[in-house]
Amino acid sequence: MIIDLKETNTQKYINAVCELLGNKERYCYVYTFGCQQNEADSERIRGLALEMGYKTVDSFDKADLIILNTCAIRELAEMKALSMLGRFKAYKESRPEVIIGVCGCMASEENMTDMIKKSFRQVSFTLEPAMLYRVPEMVYSVLTEQRRSFLFGEDRGDIVEGLPAVRTSRHKAWVSIMYGCNNFCTYCIVPYTRGRERSRNSADIIEECRTLVAEGVSEITLLGQNVNSYRSDMNFAELISNIA
Repeated sequence: MIIDLKETNTQKYINAVCELLGNKERYCYVYTFGCQQNEADSERIRGLALEMGYKTVDSFDKADLIILNTCAIRELAEMKALSMLGRFKAYKESRPEVIIGVCGCMASEENMTDMIKKSFRQVSFTLEPAMLYRVPEMVYSVLTEQRRSFLFGEDRGDIVEGLPAVRTSRHKAWVSIMYGCNNFCTYCIVPYTRGRERSRNSADIIEECRTLVAEGVSEITLLGQNVNSYRSDMNFAELISNIA
C-alpha cells in the first residue's frame, strides 16, 4: 500500500519532539552500513531528524541521537554493527539521555532484534526499513516515557511517500523506485528483510526527479533490489524514458 506521509502520525510526533526540545541545540549522528538503498534511507532518517530539530554531526560522541542503519547481507556487516553498538555503551553511561536506534536490514531479523534488546541495553529502539517514517514516534516515546521499543513484522508492505531527505551531495541523488525482492535466491536475505517487491507510483518518482533537477542535481541513480522488475502504470524502460 502506498501512503502519503500526511496520512500517518509522523508530523504529529515531529511537532511534539520539537516542542520538547524547545530552543536547545540537539545533534544527530547517522552511520550507514551496506548498499545504496541504505544510503538513500539514511538521507530520509537525517531528513526526519532535521525536522525534529536535530542537526547532523559527523561523530557519535557529539550526538544526542545516534542511529545505525544496518546491513544483513553478510555476517561481517552484522558483526561490525554490533561492535559499533558496543562502543556506544560507555557513551550512553556517561550521557544517559542519549537516544540510540538501530534501523535497516538487521532490524528485520527477529533473532537479531531479540539479541539487541537483551544484550545491548544502551539501544532504545529498532525499526525495519519500511518503518523509517516512525523514527519521530520512537524518539518521542524515549523522551517522554524512557520506553524502549523493538518493532518487528509491522508495515513491511507499505510505501510511505513524502519523507524529507538530507542529501549528501548537491549534484548527485539516489531515487528509490521500488523496494523488496521476489527472487528468494539461496544466498540472499533481502526478501526476508525488505519484503516482497512493491513499486512506487511513476508520477511520484518523476515528480521527485523533476524537483531534484530544479535544485541543480545533474546525476540521478534509480534504486531498487531488482529495478528490472519495476511495475506500476509503466515498466522500467518506460520509466527511464519518461525521466530522461
